[in-house]
Amino acid sequence: MAEPWSGIEIRVECYAGHRGEETPRRFHLKSRPITVDEILDRWLAPDHRYFKVRGDDGATYIIRQDVTAQRWELTLFETGQESETV
Repeated sequence: MAEPWSGIEIRVECYAGHRGEETPRRFHLKSRPITVDEILDRWLAPDHRYFKVRGDDGATYIIRQDVTAQRWELTLFETGQESETV
């Protein structure tokens, strides 16, 4: 079940590869750390960089980086389980 989030600000730990592009490795949802197990997709918008990731909890997240403000936001959360309520 997908839950739309209205840009909840999150703290993200990144890895900067050989080209200097930051890739999220872990993020903190409230006080809970979530390790990024897999980057499923990534895309660019004029002012944002988006990442669709699978967390170590099995859930799918879309997080985005506001390039101008240098902040990260959670924009979508999907548990992958139809019966679970959030």
